[in-house]
Amino acid sequence: MIEKIELNRGWILTCNVAGRHDLPTEIPAKVPGCVHLDLLANRLIPDPYLDVNEITNDWVGKQDWSYRCVFNASPDAGKVRELVFDGLDTVATIALNGEELGRTSNMHRTYRFDVSERLKRGSNELVVTFRSAYAYGAEMEAHYGYRPNNYPGPGNLMRKMACNFGWDWGPTLVTAGVWKPVRLESWDRARLAETRVSATLAGGDGRVTVRARIERQDGVGARLVASIAGISHVAELAEGSDEIEFQLTVPAPQIWWPHHLGAQPLYALRIELRDSVSDNLLDAYVKEIGFRSVRLDTAPDEHGSAFTFVINDVPLFLCGANWIPDDCFPSRVMAERYVSRIEEAKRANVNLLRVWGGGIFERDEFYEACDRAGMLVWQDFLFACASYPEDEPLRSEVEAEVRDNVVRLMPHASLIVWNGNNENIWGFDEWGWRPIIKEGESWGLGYYLGILPKLCAELDPDRPYYPGSPFSGTMEIEPNADEHGCKHIWDVWNDVGYEVYRNYIPRFCSEFGWQAPPNWATIEESVHDAPLTPTSNGVFHHQKATQGNDKLMRGLAGHLPVPQTMDDWHFATQLNQARAIRFAIEHMRSHRAVCKGAVVWQFNDCWPVTSWAALDSAGRRKPLWYAMQQAFDPRLLTIQPHAGGLAAVAVNERTLFWRAKISGNRLLLDGTVLAEFEFWRLLCDRFEAKEFPLPADIATPGTADSEVIVVQMLDRRAFHYFVEDVDLKLPQAKLSVEMSPSVDGYAVKVTAETFLKDLCLMADRLDPTAVVDSMLVTLLPGESHLFQLQTAKPLSAGDITIGTVLRSANDLVNAN
Repeated sequence: MIEKIELNRGWILTCNVAGRHDLPTEIPAKVPGCVHLDLLANRLIPDPYLDVNEITNDWVGKQDWSYRCVFNASPDAGKVRELVFDGLDTVATIALNGEELGRTSNMHRTYRFDVSERLKRGSNELVVTFRSAYAYGAEMEAHYGYRPNNYPGPGNLMRKMACNFGWDWGPTLVTAGVWKPVRLESWDRARLAETRVSATLAGGDGRVTVRARIERQDGVGARLVASIAGISHVAELAEGSDEIEFQLTVPAPQIWWPHHLGAQPLYALRIELRDSVSDNLLDAYVKEIGFRSVRLDTAPDEHGSAFTFVINDVPLFLCGANWIPDDCFPSRVMAERYVSRIEEAKRANVNLLRVWGGGIFERDEFYEACDRAGMLVWQDFLFACASYPEDEPLRSEVEAEVRDNVVRLMPHASLIVWNGNNENIWGFDEWGWRPIIKEGESWGLGYYLGILPKLCAELDPDRPYYPGSPFSGTMEIEPNADEHGCKHIWDVWNDVGYEVYRNYIPRFCSEFGWQAPPNWATIEESVHDAPLTPTSNGVFHHQKATQGNDKLMRGLAGHLPVPQTMDDWHFATQLNQARAIRFAIEHMRSHRAVCKGAVVWQFNDCWPVTSWAALDSAGRRKPLWYAMQQAFDPRLLTIQPHAGGLAAVAVNERTLFWRAKISGNRLLLDGTVLAEFEFWRLLCDRFEAKEFPLPADIATPGTADSEVIVVQMLDRRAFHYFVEDVDLKLPQAKLSVEMSPSVDGYAVKVTAETFLKDLCLMADRLDPTAVVDSMLVTLLPGESHLFQLQTAKPLSAGDITIGTVLRSANDLVNAN
């Protein structure tokens, strides 16, 4: 069996550039890790996440660095010894005992070096030297020529996490280091060099296809023994062949489902490589797999062409969110953090995470957690917002990187699509790249329409590939069309108000978003301005979007009053973000017959920042998180302007039909009923959106600025206002608060004396670690709501201050 020795101790970091005399000659280092983390751990740089410290760390990415360790070895002439690097960031030279082993230039690949003849008995010195990514980028630009890039830095000229160089939500922290594990492996006779596993459904049975390639010494005879669910198979490798393919059939397995539809049974697959003569175990591959089918329906129809994911033969509407690297320093993201973030997405009723192309292929633990949680994964290949050369050496690096990661990730049931790029075809078509790219120069299309689909078809034929997001299925149609493929909606936020979302009925919306600051406790932890204001140095530095603060204020226009204080600015912009995205989701879901997915930009953050995220970098839920939870509810009731009038729309993503009485009122804000209706039985079948036109006396206001429509179907309730809050006569908030201990904190009962719109309990204002179960609650006079507050801090009802801890739209409207 293969012996593996992790080389994770005794590393020393050295800056290789003269002039950094303020640094020690030798800096204790941690592997896996990166230069920034080692400097931070040794108190040699200030925390780049705090205040404006990011800019004081610019020099780090412009230096060359070396990592060195000494390890003991006992060479054995009968064994192959290999150094294996799971990830090197990025331009590295590896030397053992002063002799160069090789050079690398790809953060997203695994590297393996045979050191059998180079190891010494006893101490061995391993040195990994990292060249500045900036210096390498300048060299590559001279080699390839300029290629348009919508963000700073040379990320499109090398295979490195593009957002390292800065994005409109991320800092510029250009890393270097051994960012994944490194180890010494020893084996004899043979090992599994590549194991490709595909699991799908074949009728009612599960089918596992195994394609393996082995590396062996001296033609040793070998066989594979595979087992799963009590089924086993023995496959002998033919003499002279190092590759083999076979299938296992699991009769009537339990089916793997996304979390809102069913369970996630996983089966342990074990593949053993054994010596044909002695039957000794030489190597093994172990993976938990699930059985499900997936296809992407892009067939022409009366609306254009579909973009529908069909899981286990069920056409689904996907409620999704875009996932970015959860930390600027990815080695800090451990399995527990993945599990926590994915669980938060699941609680928000998200059933798809799109791993975005400007980041990384996440570690195995991410996809394993998604498998267990029933969280679908859309995986971008790593091309984003830029044009890319298709010349050498980049072309070969792309091919090797794709092979590495497709083989690694293809066993995961949660992974349902490979996507070629993020916004690059759109960028070429509409962002002014055409005149910049010289005739005959490549810009990436050969990857998206050639290399990537070819490799996916070869390596992973049971999973769909799509060339880009957005893309309309052909270069003959503009890439961001409503009627075809997947669409990004960015004029909303960038140029116009969120009411414009209703102008679009996309087939699938894979990006749309609205900004807001992180939670208050997160701001206070990361920024120390006195006073805090939207434009104070630290707060403003943690806003990376072009004219971001201006867009936040412009986006309030017509919806909410201009805030006069920092507290009101913070709440108003967070509330507006939540409302904008809820507005868009409910609109898209109400058109379920045409639109089959809404993927919010974005779910998470990599550092404390004003951004489009629902969960800030500290893992705190912004009001947007609660809006997504409500709007992505598998059973949604919403009021929409359809067919020339108002309609209540029931949307059902459950496996059972939804049949219930639907009733409603048109009310004055003081609770006076002006009109009412009741329909005894509305039937909404599974995977359906069902409209119920509202009667004219409900849909037509008497005094638009003082009325609201409330429609109810079982425990689901929907509101409709005839005017926006700036014109709505919301009363001064009057309420009472009662508080009682609960198992993990307190039950906070709020009773409305007046109409309360979008009531929020800002838990982090009480305790930075506190979590509240609900938010954005609207109450009629006399109604109550019970907030469940998780906290270990002793609190009383007096701590629940109105206007700070308890907020509502009423506060903002009546602030002046």
